[in-house]
Amino acid sequence: MASDPTPVRVGVTGHINLTPDTELLVADALHAELRRLHDRPVHGVTCLAAGTDQVFARTVLRLGGTYDVVLPARDYRTAVIGPQHRAAFDELLARATTVIHTGHDRSGTPAFVAANQELLRRVDRLLAVWDGVPGCHAASTDRTIDAARGRGIPTTVLWPAGARRRPPAG
Repeated sequence: MASDPTPVRVGVTGHINLTPDTELLVADALHAELRRLHDRPVHGVTCLAAGTDQVFARTVLRLGGTYDVVLPARDYRTAVIGPQHRAAFDELLARATTVIHTGHDRSGTPAFVAANQELLRRVDRLLAVWDGVPGCHAASTDRTIDAARGRGIPTTVLWPAGARRRPPAG
């Protein structure tokens, strides 16, 4: 039986403040999960935030897949992506198949919620890199997981042994 050539659409949500060692663990976990999930090509959907989203995009590319980017707001790159992550953001954004804009001008919870909703509209599955700690706003990882499950989207939570988050910048 030949494999189905239609790409499976896989979205990602997860923490942005991963330690460098955790980014490696997450890349390995995402790689293993994407390989396990399907013998079909992968088409990812990501907001391309630092941390999980950028690790996911690089992993999809490493597997020969493609991805779309959902940008929450026009100011997202300068308002949200830290200077140390912008070169990677720009490189990965340039490699996106499609870039979708939510229509919001300014980054913030409403724009992030809209981006998460748009991401969920476009996927068959969701991978979540989450440590199990509830978030503090409507666009947090746990809320996106709940929304996906509420829509019947198969969702896999990944948090590799030894994974850690950096403390929030203060």
